[in-house]
Amino acid sequence: MSTVVEVAAAVMLRADGREFLLAQRPPGKVYAGYWEFPGGKVEPGESVRAALIRELQEELGITITACSPWLTRQFTYPHAKVRLNFWRVTAWEGEIGITAPLEHSAIAWQKTGEAATVAPILPANDPILKALSLPTTMAITNAEIEGTERQLEHLEAALNDGLRLIQVRDKGWPQAQRLWFAEAVCRLARSHGALVVINDDQEIARRVGADGLHLSAASLSACQQRPDFTWVGASCHEAAEITRAGELGLDYALLGPVLPTPTHPEATGLGWVAFEQQMAGNTLPVLALGGMKREILTVAQQHGAHGVALMRGWQDRGQTPDR
Repeated sequence: MSTVVEVAAAVMLRADGREFLLAQRPPGKVYAGYWEFPGGKVEPGESVRAALIRELQEELGITITACSPWLTRQFTYPHAKVRLNFWRVTAWEGEIGITAPLEHSAIAWQKTGEAATVAPILPANDPILKALSLPTTMAITNAEIEGTERQLEHLEAALNDGLRLIQVRDKGWPQAQRLWFAEAVCRLARSHGALVVINDDQEIARRVGADGLHLSAASLSACQQRPDFTWVGASCHEAAEITRAGELGLDYALLGPVLPTPTHPEATGLGWVAFEQQMAGNTLPVLALGGMKREILTVAQQHGAHGVALMRGWQDRGQTPDR
């Protein structure tokens, strides 16, 4: 079983990103009755994108018009070792099962961030369901510069606009001040159903009941096993660090800087081409960091990012993209 079978898998998302599609394997196939993301085997000489388009035409009777790479997972079944290349599919032509016969036993739209309503689901897809529940916009706090009162006001406004993921940074403060601020952020976030991760301080994360921990690149390098939190992510600057985060079983990574930032306008950043190259084969969702704005989300996703991480741009008023 040394040969790895390449598979193209479609994460089909509604226009608002709040629902995704699962399909049930038909009788006569391995794991008949199990639910999976639609897709299929990549044929020799065929690109993943081409395989994805072909498979969805054959299986669902639709034509993809917008898709982008997302992440890759390898899984060993009793009958085969497969590499699942997951792509986000955000637009298509045709109606599922109407313009061509449906090859699956059934299909079901599921809500992102909620427990699946169908079972059983192929075991290789469990991490994908969690990754889909990760919001696509992360706000990184900057209260050391802006001040706590104004920062909390901006956070509340952003939460009202749809923000659902916050990283509490502010690492230059004394422990007591940082603890107080983290508690205040967590109270705000809970009232809106948002996630909070604490940068590089497990003690504070546990004391305030945060949802998770965010590791610096240095902490990631020193880490020997995944910290015991529901959500764990890390800051990365290159492909090797993303690979390490995946080996530790982390839930997401930040990669950057991608574009010039207000604090370092002379630094050009990775640029989108190098960003996409650094992410090749990534096994976990990656958010683009550095020079990001909320309106860049679609551009970032077109280059394989799960979403964007913002230190200043999240404070601009207006609807925060949720997916």
